[in-house]
Amino acid sequence: MTITIIGLGLIGGSLALSLRQHGLARHLIGVENSPAHARRALELGLVAEIETDLAAAVRRADLIVVAVPMDALVTVLPLVLDVTEPHQVVIDVGSTKQALLAAVARHPRRGRFVAAHPMAGTEHSGPEAAVSGLFEGKTVVLCDTAHSDPDAVRVVEQLFQALLMRLLYLGGAEHDLHTAYVSHISHITSFALALTVLEKEKEEQRIFDLASGGFESTVRLAKSAPATWVPIFRQNRLNVLDVLDEHLHQLQHLRELLANEDYNGLTDSIRQANHIRKILP
Repeated sequence: MTITIIGLGLIGGSLALSLRQHGLARHLIGVENSPAHARRALELGLVAEIETDLAAAVRRADLIVVAVPMDALVTVLPLVLDVTEPHQVVIDVGSTKQALLAAVARHPRRGRFVAAHPMAGTEHSGPEAAVSGLFEGKTVVLCDTAHSDPDAVRVVEQLFQALLMRLLYLGGAEHDLHTAYVSHISHITSFALALTVLEKEKEEQRIFDLASGGFESTVRLAKSAPATWVPIFRQNRLNVLDVLDEHLHQLQHLRELLANEDYNGLTDSIRQANHIRKILP
């Protein structure tokens, strides 16, 4: 296939590498709003060419991947569908779905669109963040597939299966709820932890010298770009607030146990938390 990827950051760039690695793209066209990112994507060989005309880039492709930040996605996706032909397939790779699905619900080409969320990523951004093999063994969520044309869904299923991904099917609202629990709360908690340490520990060298593997792994997500995450939090605000309230409740409970020197209660709470081992290896 000829594939156009709109947005050549971490996910778009990594997808380009994986498509090339698995021989799934005859020709890769990139669309990138940042001239610096466009040049770097070409230097890294993520795509064969950069097309500056969005409509032309869409018309030339069999499959179009929209991999721009969430605030831009709700604007760009309808523009892509406006010039999509009946034989083409369009996917997104966004982290929230309800607002996006609502934006294209009545579009005459809605059936050519398959909403997808590859559950993979790192804390880095831009073309240089692209990672070969990022998606292997990971899950991709396909949302509201009943509203997509069956042949378009088959194309997307085959594509992600060829990338060695597991397929999971959810409704848009269900997707946003569960990603708030297992993804979005992890990021906002990491941002809060980084702010806490930066506020309490004024000596940057001490943070560097003393940071252990546990701290590094917990706070790693705080390196993530605000341009990526503020739109995600905004679009999934109510779900993030709900899970954040529960998280604050749990933190307050642990604080009270420690303040009251209730170490038996603290032991019980930690043991309860250890049950996550039954879910995650």
